[in-house]
Amino acid sequence: MDLRLSSVHVYPVKSCRGLSPPRWRVGRRGFLYDREWMVTDAKGHFLTQREEPRMALIGTDFRDGGLVLEAPGMPELPAAALQPGSEGEAEVWEDRVRVEDQGEEAAAWLSAFLGRPCRLVRAALSFRRDVRVQGEVVAEDGVAFADAFPFLLLTEASLSDLNARLPAPVSAERFRPNLVVEGAEPYAEDRWRLLRIGSLEFRLVKPCARCSIPSVDPSTGERGREPLATLASYRRREGKVLFGMNAVHRGEGVLAAGDAVQVLEP
Repeated sequence: MDLRLSSVHVYPVKSCRGLSPPRWRVGRRGFLYDREWMVTDAKGHFLTQREEPRMALIGTDFRDGGLVLEAPGMPELPAAALQPGSEGEAEVWEDRVRVEDQGEEAAAWLSAFLGRPCRLVRAALSFRRDVRVQGEVVAEDGVAFADAFPFLLLTEASLSDLNARLPAPVSAERFRPNLVVEGAEPYAEDRWRLLRIGSLEFRLVKPCARCSIPSVDPSTGERGREPLATLASYRRREGKVLFGMNAVHRGEGVLAAGDAVQVLEP
């Protein structure tokens, strides 16, 4: 198999729209800035498309020296509007983590768009969050605000196989991958354990059990039945619908679309 990295994807704000740059730097917690910001409710609990599907409509970009947000019917929130403030705690799944509030203007902007009190927070300098598999730490301080792992990998062949079964095709954006690989057979990633992509190694540690987020149309912010209903018909294992593989990495560097992918351990 001639495997290649066909695209890379970065999501600066957890559960908001991401970027698909031709290349991006990998740091110790994954792609630089990937899910480094997060939206919380007034009590500091993280919000995602599970509760607020309209978060899919919030676009992210880096301009003018910082993070820029945009959304339908809203004025652009410029980088200068994000004013780092006091450090506190927020909750993401079972973890209480140190965060830095991004100020009143960002909070008001998000609250107006989502129709509820919200705050925008960023991982603080004192932030720490380990990566665990079945309670065992597999990477210390290895993930930012992603659900559990620094990378999610999909193959184009698996997505094509799914789309052939659907009444209407969906894009990879539904599944929020970081790495998309071309040249494999459908679901070959289920059997991979160790990869080299460019100069970096990736250990595939756990199949991704899908939540309701893939059922949100990223172009409308509306929830439907697909593609989860179809996936459940043939990708259900022990009560979970699996699609894609979670991964941890070794080393830092740059990944680019077109990089060679080598299976080191099947």
